[in-house]
Amino acid sequence: MAALSAVTSPPSLSTSNPNSAITNPSGSSDSISSTTAKSAPDANPNPDLHSYSLLNLSFGHDRSFFSACTDRGLRVFSCHPLAEIYRHDCHPLAEIYSHDGRGLGSLFRCNVLAVVGGGPNPQSPPNKVKLWCDVQGRFVGELACRSTVLAVRLRRDLIVVVMERKALVFNFSDFRILREIETAANPKGICAVSEWGWSAVLVFLGLQRGQVRVEHHAARRTKYIEAHASDIACLGLTQDGRFLATASTKGTLVRIFRTADGTLLQEVRRGVDRAAIHCLAFSSTAQWLAVSSDKGTVHVFSLKVNSETPENAKSRSVSSFAFAVTSLSIIKGVLPKHFSSEWSVARFRLREDSRFIVAFGHVRNTIIILGMNGSFYRCLFDPMKGGEMTQLEHQNFLNLD
Repeated sequence: MAALSAVTSPPSLSTSNPNSAITNPSGSSDSISSTTAKSAPDANPNPDLHSYSLLNLSFGHDRSFFSACTDRGLRVFSCHPLAEIYRHDCHPLAEIYSHDGRGLGSLFRCNVLAVVGGGPNPQSPPNKVKLWCDVQGRFVGELACRSTVLAVRLRRDLIVVVMERKALVFNFSDFRILREIETAANPKGICAVSEWGWSAVLVFLGLQRGQVRVEHHAARRTKYIEAHASDIACLGLTQDGRFLATASTKGTLVRIFRTADGTLLQEVRRGVDRAAIHCLAFSSTAQWLAVSSDKGTVHVFSLKVNSETPENAKSRSVSSFAFAVTSLSIIKGVLPKHFSSEWSVARFRLREDSRFIVAFGHVRNTIIILGMNGSFYRCLFDPMKGGEMTQLEHQNFLNLD
């Protein structure tokens, strides 16, 4: 099964509600003893680390750690410093691994993990979501859906399940279905959910090409945003859900919107040639946006969405001068449109043969880059001078001793 998402200190997983969509498989063959579940050894005590095959990567909610789903098990690493802090190398849990890389979420420091059927030896169908309780060391609940589950997102109060043309929102406390949301065809399970805040912001594909649907859950308010002319390829959401970044299948422009009213706040340009956007990541203050793509580059853009501070204003002024972006706006009616777009402040070049995801580090002006080839990069960008980032660290996290 593919681990999809997790939450810290969730409510009790009660299944007493007769109308619940969850069944409790406690005591069934799906249950796993805590001895087995807690870092049980692999059948081979000295596996060849180079034989690990990565299936999926995901940063934890606070970006201080990340999870790697491999064909041998689940491994969790701290980012500061890079070190393995948790692993499941056990065959009884082989069902948590997926062959198609459908989303992996945080397990360390969490109580509940959502997993979905898949992998080379699936033990449950791909239309079921199982809830694994790490404290109890067993599966404690199960969601049965009508079609294949492509993504799951968990908050402390909600479970969001995404299928190809529909998304379901469940209440975490009693597992009632709160919303059924129709979407356009969504084979990649694209969605975004705010990670904290009393009011959840949920973003799905709309019914039209290039459209996104923003749900302000507590207010029961829906906002449709016509984000792009092409299909949506990637979404990024600030942790509080205030700002949304979108990219289309064309992959040249990234647009930033305010989720409250759908206002377009800024448009930045990754490049002029088509690209597949892999990741859109905001910094914690929404001052920066990092973008990774199949072109083997990571770009960092300066954002204007938050309140202006003297430091931010100076940084943007210098970077804009350095890259001659805003100064060209006076002649944008003469030059092609891409000359007047806002370009990145900093960039880092990678290999083009792997998929990379990014997050901003806890140290100021640093980013962390994770690759499906096992690469871990820590880089520093200069917000004043811009240009190429400085590589501070590069390791293969799968080969750590």
